[in-house]
Amino acid sequence: MYVVWFLIVITVLGVGFAYIGWRIVVPAQLSSPYNRIAWIALSLLFVIPVVAMILQRNGFEGWSERFAWVAYVGLGFLSFLLTFVLIKDIVWLAGIGGGKIFTFVRGLVDSSQSTSIPIDHERRRLLVNAINLGIIGAAGMLTGFGVYEARRRPSIVNVRIPIPNLPKDLQGFRIVQITDIHVGLTVKRDFVETIVEMANELKADLIAFTGDLADGSVHHLRRDVEPLKELHAPHGLYFVTGNHEYYSGVEQWVEEARRLGYTVMANEHRLVERGAGKILLAGVTDYTGGQFIASHVSDPAKAVEGAPVADVRILLAHQPRSLRDALPHRFDLLLTGHTHGGQFFPWNLVASLGQPYIQGLHKHEKTWIYVSKGTGYWGPPVRLAARSEITVIELADGDAARGLT
Repeated sequence: MYVVWFLIVITVLGVGFAYIGWRIVVPAQLSSPYNRIAWIALSLLFVIPVVAMILQRNGFEGWSERFAWVAYVGLGFLSFLLTFVLIKDIVWLAGIGGGKIFTFVRGLVDSSQSTSIPIDHERRRLLVNAINLGIIGAAGMLTGFGVYEARRRPSIVNVRIPIPNLPKDLQGFRIVQITDIHVGLTVKRDFVETIVEMANELKADLIAFTGDLADGSVHHLRRDVEPLKELHAPHGLYFVTGNHEYYSGVEQWVEEARRLGYTVMANEHRLVERGAGKILLAGVTDYTGGQFIASHVSDPAKAVEGAPVADVRILLAHQPRSLRDALPHRFDLLLTGHTHGGQFFPWNLVASLGQPYIQGLHKHEKTWIYVSKGTGYWGPPVRLAARSEITVIELADGDAARGLT
């Protein structure tokens, strides 16, 4: 599976690289050596991320990290650049098509009118290059702002979930959700320490980690994830696997999560009690887990098998598409992540594929589902209109108004 994914990435990057060169470098008609410099710079945006991926995959994680910031910031810049070039060309083609239709119609109405307009090629070249320079500048500014957004402290998002007939002892019960940190190439110990400090200040009753803790081996990243053991909640810390755990050695990461003090929920449940109130907390492996390990097939039915009666039923799952299999089991709430809220355009469109929701709180039949935008980021350290978050889920009685802040 990794080989197929890697080939897809290489193909997409290669096509994007060639297209940008064709539509930006070639029209510039730069003299030597500037033309060569432009091609080398563009080639590096393609080559360095590929080298970083290969090094990381083959156990040279330390070397990969030396390229990481250049590789992935460059990848974000390349993404914006390609997007803007495509939009420019679509608009340009639409304008040419519209102009030809107008000229044709005008010729039909008044045959005395000339149907051909001379083209000033030099003026057109200057216009194209001016637009391309603007695109490069816009891509650079958005990349810079996106890096700032990705690296700033996560926002605190407060969500109230109304539960019919919620016992008084459970009213105000607070679950802090952390997800999708992706500790690895550019997310390191300092970022994790910030998350832990912020989460502990929220005084959670329970902490739920809904997958994608890291990108890399436990051996290499153990020191970076270590601050997570400093998280505290009186009713426990719970963890479910995300798809990225399977890319990095899921058995090792499951054991590491346990070492850090988390109860790993692999298609199983626990009963959480506060006073006379009871919460059935269930957790499933990642939706794609069975593609890697047969015993890790995501199974909500197994997760609640033999479960006692409870006042609230909550399921922890990494991907929102687990909702479909969860619906028959009468969960009041499903907590998920995975999508990063899209992270930045146009990848928000890709993130929505196959997922019922991409971010926020939704009511699906009788089940609430919350999709976190993630507490870290993946790949390019870039976020736009999808700031990372630590989520505070508060249980409220019946018709209590839900709120997002």
